[in-house]
Amino acid sequence: MEELTQVWEWTLDVAGYRLVFNATTITMSLIVGGLLIVFGWAATRQKSMIPNPFQVVAEIFVESFWNLTKDALDEDMAKTYFPLICALFMFLLLCNWIGIVPWMSEPTKDLNTTLGLGILGFFLAHYAGIRTKGFAAYAKEYFQPVFFMMPLNVIGELAKVISISFRLYGNIMGGSIIILVVSHLVYGLLIPPFLYAFFGLFVGTVQAFVFTMLTLVYISVQVK
Repeated sequence: MEELTQVWEWTLDVAGYRLVFNATTITMSLIVGGLLIVFGWAATRQKSMIPNPFQVVAEIFVESFWNLTKDALDEDMAKTYFPLICALFMFLLLCNWIGIVPWMSEPTKDLNTTLGLGILGFFLAHYAGIRTKGFAAYAKEYFQPVFFMMPLNVIGELAKVISISFRLYGNIMGGSIIILVVSHLVYGLLIPPFLYAFFGLFVGTVQAFVFTMLTLVYISVQVK
């Protein structure tokens, strides 16, 4: 299990405190971000009625997530939150897929990544709720159906962050553990390639979509 327990770290001493950064997660996240920038450049540099393959893929993403966002929110709000939803899915998809490449590691295998994205979605959803309803109407909902339900309503909202973050982290980390164990048992001869395809491509795609849709649903619930 050394592949999972050994972590490449960066340390920084600031005012007597030692800060530790997961260098693998940061590096992989930067690689994913760089690949997405290159993909965006390749898809838009020569736009035409007869699209190149990159433009075709980009148009599929844009059209699909625009329709999903517009269905969950009204069209005006969709214009605001659609870029976030589409970019979030593409980022998570590539983060989950990159682990199939030798010597690469999924950033979503680190709880810090999934928890950070869950907290981002949490604050965006509640910001959207306050902006749409006003703070008074937004705060009033926590006292429904009766005022003493407020603590439970707050806990329920916080639980969404834990749920969405640990679901993604657990699935990606669990897949990595299964692949690692089976690879050692059969010496990587036959089953691991199938497992890489299943956990990396299929499960990775499903979990990226689930995380993105839950974020969209949380925003939709807060604004309606």
